[in-house]
Amino acid sequence: MTAIEIEYCVPCGMLDRAQDVQHALLEEYGERLDSVALVTGDGGVFEVRADGETVFDKDDDEYDVDAIVESVGESATA
Repeated sequence: MTAIEIEYCVPCGMLDRAQDVQHALLEEYGERLDSVALVTGDGGVFEVRADGETVFDKDDDEYDVDAIVESVGESATA
């Protein structure tokens, strides 16, 4: 099973985006995930990690919820 962390910038107002990703992951993978935790951050951060491995970083990747869900799936089955 996989533990997911979604670290998002609180001052930037990224909570809605983080919740959208959290909801999509739970809809797709449900009980196959150990947890989907929202982690507060700052400095413009928005990263998604699966078992500590970064699968999305807004500095490197284009924001796309479906792509993030797919990346988590690839990481979880690897």
